[in-house]
Amino acid sequence: MCGFAVYTGSDKMDKILFASEFNRIKYRGPDNSVFRDFGKQGWMGFHRLSIMDVSNNGNQPLEYQNIHLVCNGEVYNSPQLRKKYEDHYHFMSTSDCEVIIPLFLDKGIKETVCALDAEFVFVIYDSAENKYFAARDPIGIRPLFYGYSATGDILFSSEMKTLHSFCQEIKPFPPGHYYDGEEFICYRDISKVETFAHHKLNEIFRNINEKLTRGIEKRLHADVPVGFLCSGGLDSSLVCAVAAKMLKCPIKTFAIGIEDDPIDTKYARIVADYLGADHTEVLFTKQDIFDNLSTLIYNIETWDITTIRASVGMYLICKYISENTDVKVLMTGEIADEIFGYKYTDFAPSPAAFQKEAEKRLNEIHQYDVLRADRCISSCGLEARVPFGDLDFVDYVMRIAPEIKMNNTGIGKYLLRKAFEDDYLPQEILYRQKAAFSDAVGHSCVDHLKACAEEMYSYPDLANAAEKYPHGTPFSKESLMYRDIFEMHFPGRSGLIKNFWMPNKEWENCNVNDPSARVLPNYGASGV
Repeated sequence: MCGFAVYTGSDKMDKILFASEFNRIKYRGPDNSVFRDFGKQGWMGFHRLSIMDVSNNGNQPLEYQNIHLVCNGEVYNSPQLRKKYEDHYHFMSTSDCEVIIPLFLDKGIKETVCALDAEFVFVIYDSAENKYFAARDPIGIRPLFYGYSATGDILFSSEMKTLHSFCQEIKPFPPGHYYDGEEFICYRDISKVETFAHHKLNEIFRNINEKLTRGIEKRLHADVPVGFLCSGGLDSSLVCAVAAKMLKCPIKTFAIGIEDDPIDTKYARIVADYLGADHTEVLFTKQDIFDNLSTLIYNIETWDITTIRASVGMYLICKYISENTDVKVLMTGEIADEIFGYKYTDFAPSPAAFQKEAEKRLNEIHQYDVLRADRCISSCGLEARVPFGDLDFVDYVMRIAPEIKMNNTGIGKYLLRKAFEDDYLPQEILYRQKAAFSDAVGHSCVDHLKACAEEMYSYPDLANAAEKYPHGTPFSKESLMYRDIFEMHFPGRSGLIKNFWMPNKEWENCNVNDPSARVLPNYGASGV
């Protein structure tokens, strides 16, 4: 997944200490580490995970004349952009990220970011102008944080923990923005829709199919082995199915469950058998949960209940893949729920409310499900690719009239299911009801976490939580347990997360005190 850190100021900061703190995220890029000291003009560090051009030519920072680039990303339109510049720019590698340099020299920062079809964050240092630029993709699939030193110089890092000792305040770099050396400027808000696409249903099905298929195809290209996380649910199963049709050899799929009551593993096996996949099933124990919980929260840098619950299974399976296989890229199924609807959006009171909720979720997802996917995978030295986050696909789905996307049939994500009705998946998978990932690894996983918190905390402890933690106040013993672990690692950094990832409590049937869809009245046969 790669990780980088950048200090833009003078020699007044302890760069040796900064480099030491940067090594806390070496797990993001275990293949190569490079540091560049620009004296009074700053410092750059890069931990590389070699995915495209695994030779030393792809090591970063990439440098050309006065331009120095660090980028954590995959530029999917790199071949097309490369053709535009190869006549007058000497490419030093086949790295997809290198195309950002000639693009920047030609177009400047604004047009560069608008031209990229990519999951990316990058920082450019122009030594001739002594000026730094930075940018992040519109969804925030790749992570980036920033803060200011005591002398007012801006610092950037792929994870907050690098900056923790140096910055009084740290913030997520806003998705869809670039930094021009002075201010942050929004270049694309992908959640906003000016004109809805009132297409007929058959056209909508065709467009969803074609755009998602292209999004998956782009993400299959890598110079290392690619694997697929397969929960047996609709989203990850569709990614597996489309990829299996494209590739000439069996895809490698991986499923996770808790050993005493795995739910999704049986469905994942059905998918794998149907696709002829090379399938691996991993089971974990109750003890594995607690042996890894503190490390997990340290890695993912959050106190949110939903994110932590769902990260347990995802982290453990990624850890297994990293330690036991040669796979270095993992395809995942995040983002479909936020744009097509989830269990609680069945209760949206109007199409306008449905669309507004989708906008909110898409704007915030970099702090929740996308954060989970990045950290669980990257902390194991692997790369995540998110086909449902393809920019063209997301843009189109957000523009489908919300009255069509709402659950009018009793079948959630009906449009997505219908778009892939042919022979992609067995009907029992294609029309399987949604199960939350944190529950689908086995209901006992969450039950064990709740039981542990019950033993650790009293009701007076919970009553004192508001005074102890005024922001993001824990409202259950479980959430208090997570928050205490988070504060142990990162005291005073709770503001990184906006709030708990919960259903919209203003809607009917959604005023609940647990984020699991299990507590909603429409959960039905999900998770069985």
